[in-house]
Amino acid sequence: MKEPRYAWVVVWAAFLNLAVIFGVAYSFAAFFESFASAFNAQRADVSLIFGLSGLIYFVLGAGAGMLADRYGPRAVCCAGMLCIAAALFATSYANSMMVVYLCYGVGVGIGIALVYTPAIACVQPWFSARRGLAAGIASAGIGAGTVALPLITAAAIAAFEWRDALRVIALGVLLVGIGAAWLLRRAPAAAGAAGKPSGASVGEALRDRRFWWLYLGAVLASPAMFIPFAHISAAARDLGIDESRAVGLVGLIGIGSLIGRFAIGTLADRIGRTLTLILMQVSLGLSYLVWSGAGGFTALALYALWFGISYGGIVALMPALCMDFFGARAVAGIIGTLYTGAAVGNLLGPVVAGAVFDRGGSYLPVVWGCIVLSALATLASVKLLQAPRPVY
Repeated sequence: MKEPRYAWVVVWAAFLNLAVIFGVAYSFAAFFESFASAFNAQRADVSLIFGLSGLIYFVLGAGAGMLADRYGPRAVCCAGMLCIAAALFATSYANSMMVVYLCYGVGVGIGIALVYTPAIACVQPWFSARRGLAAGIASAGIGAGTVALPLITAAAIAAFEWRDALRVIALGVLLVGIGAAWLLRRAPAAAGAAGKPSGASVGEALRDRRFWWLYLGAVLASPAMFIPFAHISAAARDLGIDESRAVGLVGLIGIGSLIGRFAIGTLADRIGRTLTLILMQVSLGLSYLVWSGAGGFTALALYALWFGISYGGIVALMPALCMDFFGARAVAGIIGTLYTGAAVGNLLGPVVAGAVFDRGGSYLPVVWGCIVLSALATLASVKLLQAPRPVY
């Protein structure tokens, strides 16, 4: 079945929405040293900003998805972009870490929550045969934002200072973010015949064993998926790598993520999305072996690319699998509920990694912990192949 022409407008609008919000989220790596120096904070303290933001946008994503199911993605995403811009602007006037926690951690987290799930869930009901590719392209916005905005932020901090850099980014969110959010539109399939959507409700999905295997996989994989964004640049600085290349490692993760989302989405449409998810979980764990032996920039760059491909593939597949399993009826709410599984890992992963380093002066225990968690996430994903398949 051929998709409506506007379906591809929605795909690229979602791409821009995700590029903006995750460009802001992962620009945290560029601000890491600025926050630490300005407020005389340790790595665990600074990492809490990133972890708090992630906890909030994953926990509140379920509610944002339900709001989008009711009011449409455009209104919810525009509200989210306004919230992010206001939070960044407020952070630029921070005079303590507590203010940064409230503005950058809480405020940006709420804004991302209002955009993330509604934007990515908006894409799925527009497609059938090429759903994996569409999800891959849309979620590639996360990779694009991860490549571009941290480097732009680092250059802005070098040219001006971190407070002015935050104000410039806030203006960009207003201009680009709200424009992209305005293009999002609910798919006709999301309403169904006579206004009655097809597929599972959130409650029905919660009674489906497949949802809980997906959820467990998200819980187990999340520390390994978010620790690098907060710590890979700091690990590079510890090896004597200069600031621009250290922050550039986050950009390399973004490049790998872009490759993963396009290539893995296409592969998943051919060999099956569940099998592809399992392969990406395995790949994520194996990538950490490179970090464990890294002694310089080349090895860390290889790790960043490999990790990015695996991470990007996993993130692209989750929404498509929700649509496959549960249909369009409450897809945004179901995806948002699934994403709450990543909340604790996003909060505790970077903070615990920082505390481990502060105590022992090494990231090696963190790396091996991520390998173990990735192996367990793989086993949870294998269970999806064995779970019964209700029809909604």
